Amino acid sequence: MRPKEVIQNWVETFNQGNAEKLSEFYHDDAVNHQVANQPVVGKMAIREMFENEFSQADMTCLIEHIFEDNDWGILEWKDPLGLCGCGFFKIEDGKIRFQRGYWDKLSFLRQHNLPMPRE
Repeated sequence: MRPKEVIQNWVETFNQGNAEKLSEFYHDDAVNHQVANQPVVGKMAIREMFENEFSQADMTCLIEHIFEDNDWGILEWKDPLGLCGCGFFKIEDGKIRFQRGYWDKLSFLRQHNLPMPRE
């Protein structure tokens, strides 16, 4: 699968809120680094991250644009509350090896009435 197809399928699954199914998009040793947080390493840890996130907030990803460059896919997204962000996905053998995301964590926490960090 091309990176664009992987991302389209990933977004579909993300919007279902199913962390177990979503984790199947990742290599066993994948890294997911949402730059507002510490990197998460390994498929099982990524699954736990999504389980935690889905339990805290109702999240929906709306695709603005998807670009690809060789084995990289780039997703520009928004959500129904107006938050915007982008993600970079390195795809190897049809699975995500590395993911990095940029978004406004403070706005997300405010929108979902979640506690603010004390750091």
